[in-house]
Amino acid sequence: MEKFQKLQGVAAPMPLVNIDTDMIIPKVFLKSIQRTGFGVNLFDEMRYDRQGNEIADFVLNKPQYRKAEILVAGDNFGCGSSREHAPWAIADFGIKCVVSTSFADIFFNNCFKNGILPIVLPQEQVDILMEDAERGENARMTVDLESQEITTSDGQVISFEVDAFKKHCLLEGLDDIGLTMAKEASIDAFEAKAGAARPWV
Repeated sequence: MEKFQKLQGVAAPMPLVNIDTDMIIPKVFLKSIQRTGFGVNLFDEMRYDRQGNEIADFVLNKPQYRKAEILVAGDNFGCGSSREHAPWAIADFGIKCVVSTSFADIFFNNCFKNGILPIVLPQEQVDILMEDAERGENARMTVDLESQEITTSDGQVISFEVDAFKKHCLLEGLDDIGLTMAKEASIDAFEAKAGAARPWV
């Protein structure tokens, strides 16, 4: 998993509330357990019409937001089913940070496991970031995980909280497999000792 330390990028404003995981990646696209290839169908039913043409006024179809790396969203983001494909689609599109007033618990935890930083802030601070995001591609925000600060395009600094263990995992690029492999030497030593003590196993 790629390390997340400091991100400077375009933020896309999506003030809709209750964006569920089926809106993020509709169930019809859940045909693979690979983590890649889902970005093209992120928010599919909002991005495309029934003929597969882009809907021009959807935020991620606008030229200034096509390469957005930050999403500023409405309340209760990622609710609905627990599909891990939702953060896969977000990450595959290129979004590395989502800011909202609240997230569904399973989605929230799945984000950290897939290299995405979900940030919870009070409504008044989300409103500041939403307004900044609406300025377009010249309004680039900075998200500094180490210092736990977001800096707007005009220099306003907003602090955020993050669980210390989850922060460590993002900074070091450790998913569940990475955490296990970090203990590889200890695991090998245990297996060698256990094998010697119980050779019949």
